[in-house]
Formats: sequence, C-alpha cells, structure tokens
Amino acid sequence: MNKSKKEKVHFVCQSCGNISPRWLGKCPACDSWNSFVEERAPAADVRTTGHASGVRSQPLPLEAISTDQMPRLQTISPEFNRVLGGGIVPGAVILIGGDPGIGKSTLLLQEAAGLGRRDFKVLYVTGEESAQQTKMRAQRLGLDSEGLYILAETEIESVRDAVAGLNPRLIVVDSIQTMYTPLLESAPGSVSQVRECALRLIQVAKSEHIPVFLVGHVTKEGMLAGPKVLEHMVDALLLFEGDRDHFYRILRAAKNRFGSTREIGVFEMTERGLRDVPNPSAVFLSERQTANNGSSVICCMEGTRPILLEIQALVSPSNYGLPQRTTNGIDIKRLQMLLAVLEKRLGYRVGTMDVYVNAVGGFRIDETAADIGVVACIASSMRSRVIDPEAILIGEVGLGGELRSVAHIEARLAEAEKMGFKRAVIPRGNKKSLPTGTGMNIFAVSQAQEALDAVLQ
Repeated sequence: MNKSKKEKVHFVCQSCGNISPRWLGKCPACDSWNSFVEERAPAADVRTTGHASGVRSQPLPLEAISTDQMPRLQTISPEFNRVLGGGIVPGAVILIGGDPGIGKSTLLLQEAAGLGRRDFKVLYVTGEESAQQTKMRAQRLGLDSEGLYILAETEIESVRDAVAGLNPRLIVVDSIQTMYTPLLESAPGSVSQVRECALRLIQVAKSEHIPVFLVGHVTKEGMLAGPKVLEHMVDALLLFEGDRDHFYRILRAAKNRFGSTREIGVFEMTERGLRDVPNPSAVFLSERQTANNGSSVICCMEGTRPILLEIQALVSPSNYGLPQRTTNGIDIKRLQMLLAVLEKRLGYRVGTMDVYVNAVGGFRIDETAADIGVVACIASSMRSRVIDPEAILIGEVGLGGELRSVAHIEARLAEAEKMGFKRAVIPRGNKKSLPTGTGMNIFAVSQAQEALDAVLQ
C-alpha cells in the first residue's frame, strides 16, 4: 500500500519523545523497552508555523517594553497565590500534575468558579467528562458562577474556535492528554499529540495574553505523561503531593518563571472541596503524642514560610539477615548517612536494627536542617527515652558528628515560639546571628552528642 507523499512515517518513543526512522526495541535516549509507536506526521506546509495570527513580532528594546497593563490576577485561594508567586501572570501557561484523585480538577474548578463573573469569563474545557458530569461535580462542591463556561471537547481546533468566540479571561484545559489535532494520525495522549496541542494553546496564551491552566496526567512511576519538552514549554509546573488516604495536600512549584520554586501551598480535602490551611504548623502538630519516645519536632523552610513538623522513628531488633531501612517523607540515602554517623561517631549500634522513619502528615523533607531531629528520634527510640516535648531541634549533622549552621534561624525560632515551644537546640554557629531578648531558652551546641544530652529526658 502506497503512502501519501505528504506523510512522513517515523517511530516516536512514548516515554521521552525520541524519534527514530525505524522501530527499535529499546530507546537509546531513555532506555525504555517497547516504547516506540509508529506515527504519521503531515508535511511541514500543513502544520502550524507559529504565526497563527498572521502578524510577526518585531524586536523591541527592553526599556521600551511596558508591563503596566499586565497586573497579576489574584485567585480566591491565598495558598494558590503563594505558590504562583503572587497571582496569575497574564499569558502564562501553567501545568498542574499529580496522582489520580489528588485534587487537580477540584482545585481548578473551584478557582474557575470563584473567578467567573459577569465581567470575567472563564472557559473550562473538559475532555474527560461531559458538561453534565462537570455540573454535577460543581453542585457537589457547592459552586455556582455566572461567568464560568463549560466546553466538553477534545479537538484542539474546536477549543481555539470557542476561545475566539467567547473571548475568556482565563482558560482551563482538563486534561492536555485528552486533546488532539486531526492533522496528526496518532492517538490522543501520544507524544506528538500532547506536544502539538500544548503548542497551539501556548500560541493562544501568548498572543491574546490569556492565562491557561493545563491538567497533566502522571505515569505509574510518578512522572508527567507525555514528552519531557512539555515541562520546558510551560511557564510554571505545579505538582500536587500527598496521600489520597490523608486529608492534606501540598502544592509545590517544580518550575516557575514568575516566582520562587521553594514556596508551597497546603490544602485540606473536605466534602466541599479543597480548603486553605493558613497555619500548617498547627495542623501537622495537632495529633502529636508527647509521651512517646522516638518523636521530635523540627522546622523546615519552604520558601519564606517556616513549618514545624513531627518526625517519628521506630528502632527494633531485626528478625532478618538484612536490617530494614524504611522512610516516609525523608530521603533514604540521607537516613543511611545519619545511621552511619550514629554508629561511628555516637556509639549507637544500629547495624543490626530495623529503622523506620516517618515525617507526619505526608510532608516531604528536602533540606538538611532536619538532620538532628532525625538523629534524636532514632536515639530516643533505641534508648526508650522521651525527647523534651517543649524542645525543637534545628541543625545539619556532618559526617564528623558536628552540628552545622542552617539558614533563616530567626524565622524558624519565631515560628517555634509562636507555637508554644520553650527550648530550642541549634548549631553554635547560628547563635551569633540571633537577636537578644528572645523568649526561648536556646541551647547552642557544636556536636550532635551535646544535642542529644540536652533533649533526652
């Protein structure tokens, strides 16, 4: 069977987007097996060229470009605003990913309904539900908005026509993997379709200065489905974290061209949708049991926000040949390093023990200021001694057993004092930067063993 002269047949890896003229069993770019799928792409003369409006941009000097007419749009959620960097930038394309059922569609439907009003039209494009199903979900969440328009469509050209006719101020596409263009013969969700449909939406966003939110699926490995270039094309990538069996969700910016990637937003999943958690420290410490050993409180900085967390550890003799090392919310390699310090520098024989460490509330800890809290938890569980319930531990543990300085010590201590803690164990190097007159009893130590002596009762 002869193929059209305008079609070019190639094979595309569905994991990374690598293109090969022939089928390969293993992708040479990402080492995925059986990931190449045959796709037929039309010739270049029938594809988008990047100048959909027919008007070419002209170079301008930087000082001549004005941003006065592009103020940030404030969402109804202060936590969402925080993660976005202070609001939505006109013309920004924002991709939100996360596990199924984590709350991506719920958050965006709430924001769309909250922003939609008579003089502010919001277009919500759903490719996974019918308009009636979306209406039922809005009723369950108690949402009603006269400026929210629902479009049940999967063809990207129809979506662009609807945008041109409605002229909305905000667009939500749920999800980008369900969109397709008839110019490509591959199935919706393939690498080529996702890349092409995202490009069409980006062109609309940049030319009309309309912010666009894209919902993205994730693979079973937790990576965003589709080509990796999709993450580079968008202006911001927001990831939902948390266990569906828990109430709390954490929205984290993995990429943000208009704000910090260290800020997080904390939400609580309720029967009426996602609710802001303005004081995460109080939430994460609400069920803390102060009489149990193997429990300590640390302070993590997420952007400009200090958050107090409870760390739990359980140490027990191993019944197997190889001791177990299990963590939840803490890097397993960091735990192995801290166990080596406990064994070599502090004299705790953990080599034959099973060690389980948990960050309460489903929070993921990325910074090293929690080291001394983890070390204290493990020592407390091994010796069956309770850590001072009114003490907070802050500091990075070095390979020599020393306690190293951390950043933002004043903000951390202020948050601890606000939550009612009376004592704090900090690195000695941080004491010189503290203001006088603090209401807490500060223990400035230089070794991890000194910190353990100060808090183990």
